[in-house]
Amino acid sequence: MSRLELIGPQGLRTDGRRFNELRNMNCKPSVLSQADGSAYIEQGNTKCLAAVYGPREARTKAQVLHNRANINVEISLAPFSMEERKKRSKSDKRILEIASAVKQTFEPIIMTELYARSQIDIYLQILQFDGGTVQICINAATLAIIDAGIPMKDYVCACSAGCIDDEPVLDLNHLEESNTPELTVALLPKNDKITLLQMESRLHIDKFQQVMEMAAKGCKEIHTVLDKAVRENIKDLLKKSSI
Repeated sequence: MSRLELIGPQGLRTDGRRFNELRNMNCKPSVLSQADGSAYIEQGNTKCLAAVYGPREARTKAQVLHNRANINVEISLAPFSMEERKKRSKSDKRILEIASAVKQTFEPIIMTELYARSQIDIYLQILQFDGGTVQICINAATLAIIDAGIPMKDYVCACSAGCIDDEPVLDLNHLEESNTPELTVALLPKNDKITLLQMESRLHIDKFQQVMEMAAKGCKEIHTVLDKAVRENIKDLLKKSSI
């Protein structure tokens, strides 16, 4: 499909959104009773389940860090998550790349120095895939870590952006990210500090600033959604505890 076909004659994208619109988001913390923290997120047709365990004793001595907690991130794609029903192993190169990006994003944000010689496990499963895998994994992990009561310096919110016909576009779906340059940004909303900046393909330098600002704008909108979900979940927990 050519880039021209990604935007309709009325200026709408293939899923009916305008250039600067996020996909519909639905998120809920505390969805798994056995995990220390958990969350479920939908961004458009991409769906992710996150579970956090810990801080707890490290599995092996090799994983022990004497001055802080070790963060372990594992990601899996459900065989039914894509059109091609293919089981991907945890050693799949793409999955390892995403897991590494998530780990590097959270290492400076989680207050790991409070839990020396322990381990924090973050498990993420993509239940349905339609683009934006890195961003949804980061957003789901943020909610699950907060649900687990693990202190962080701030929310970590991630969003992608790209460029279609020289116009910056927000929150790419799979069709768009397969045909346009994509940039993923993870942001701390309080101080606008960027913790992840990842490019999947080449983007012209003249458009880089616009695309990055578009992604940062999306991060702040996502922060509003995540924060609302956290506050509503706390209210629900308080109601249950008072009954």
